[in-house]
Amino acid sequence: MSEQLPEVEVDAVPLALAEFREAIGADAVLDDPLALRSYECDGLTGYRVVPSLVLLPRTTREVAAAVRICARHRIPFVARGAGTGLSGGALPTEDGVVISLQRLRAVREVDPVNRRAVVEPGVTNLDITRAAAPHGLYFAPDPSSQQVCTIGGNVAENSGGAHCLKYGFTVHHVQAIEVVLPDGAITTLGGDSADQPGYDLLGAFIGSEGTLGIATAITVRLLARPAAVRTVVADFPTTGQAGDTVTAIIAAGIVPAAVEMMDTLAIEAVEIAVAAGYTRGVAAALIVELDGPADDVDAQFTRVRELCRAHGAAKLRVAESPEERAAIWKGRKAAFAAVGRISSDYFVQDGVVPRTRITEALTRIGELADEAGLRVANVFHAGDGNLHPLVLYSEAAGEHDRAEHLASSIAELCVDLGGSLSGEHGIGADKVCSMPRQFTADDLAAMSALRSAFDPEGICNPGKLLPTPRLCGEKPGVYKPHPLEAAGLLERL
Repeated sequence: MSEQLPEVEVDAVPLALAEFREAIGADAVLDDPLALRSYECDGLTGYRVVPSLVLLPRTTREVAAAVRICARHRIPFVARGAGTGLSGGALPTEDGVVISLQRLRAVREVDPVNRRAVVEPGVTNLDITRAAAPHGLYFAPDPSSQQVCTIGGNVAENSGGAHCLKYGFTVHHVQAIEVVLPDGAITTLGGDSADQPGYDLLGAFIGSEGTLGIATAITVRLLARPAAVRTVVADFPTTGQAGDTVTAIIAAGIVPAAVEMMDTLAIEAVEIAVAAGYTRGVAAALIVELDGPADDVDAQFTRVRELCRAHGAAKLRVAESPEERAAIWKGRKAAFAAVGRISSDYFVQDGVVPRTRITEALTRIGELADEAGLRVANVFHAGDGNLHPLVLYSEAAGEHDRAEHLASSIAELCVDLGGSLSGEHGIGADKVCSMPRQFTADDLAAMSALRSAFDPEGICNPGKLLPTPRLCGEKPGVYKPHPLEAAGLLERL
């Protein structure tokens, strides 16, 4: 099923300009063409659209006031956090506005007794942990961009990170959200208790990619720091051996806090950028981290090292200090940015495959890259099969379209292997036309019905997540049979 993009009133944004300025302050409304260019894309720089306006509200009430104006004039709006998303989820619409949440960055409360915190959407992921640290607590989801990505964006995309294998995704660590709905109403989804009666609207909102409303305050769960942490980097002659080791570790009944993999290209980029101490030239490096009670961690860590050696690990590097562990993770979390050292442009995918098919997926990705005449660097969450292939290309050399096609082929390959189009980066604008590869028309119709219940006018982050006629080349509007078809004289193929 395809969604209709909203019909915007002619000159709606200029007509509403004075209203926006009165509602949130003239200094919170950007209309300078140069300033607007700063918001033309998110971390997926291959797609760019300059918005008509950028709004910078400071409070929930100001967000609601801005949304009510948009609703009144049928102006499309796109919520934006730090702009670190990698699927075009914050890509503006040309005739719409961007509502930036960067000024909503207060940690409203840290409650160590109930192990929770209330934060605004502009607070960075890492700053939640920093606020909780004096109480021996932390926020478990840790995307690689956690130093700069914001909790509002994490909620929109249901982000995970390196430690999602053991601790889950954002949805597992959010207790309640204050939301501005697409008509400007303010409500709360979830509550103080873990189990809420009625429909799970909180679960529906998390991961909805900004299509159901705007989060203006998030109540997150905090965890106690583990008693012990052990980390090892294992070098392998082939990616297949590394992939088989991951399967063996899980099959042994061990659930590490994290299992990450990087290939030759990714390691090369990381070492150029941050000199994290990885071995250059190896086919794959596997990062395995265990945490928990000290006795359990020690026993499992011994077994993990045995399994690495049994599957052909050429070298094991055990982090002997917190500083060495930090260096290992600095390298892994710098990987996406570091790839810019070896390629001027790249697409990042994040399809998921069953853990037992990682080796097959990597082999097929290599074949697709060779066919396209492009390079692909792989760095990903191996523990749960969440691949992050980076398709390297040069815009100047005219390789954009070829790279975009390769990236889409990789995402759809993951579906064909029994997986998913996205693990944590979202569908956004990037993979929207691939959604029918994973979901049936009835599936998409159900999603569209839910979206329409929240946003009947279709103004809340339009063109994302679900296929639209404009994006996918389909004829707009509800399908109407040809008169000859209605008369039974021909069939629709």
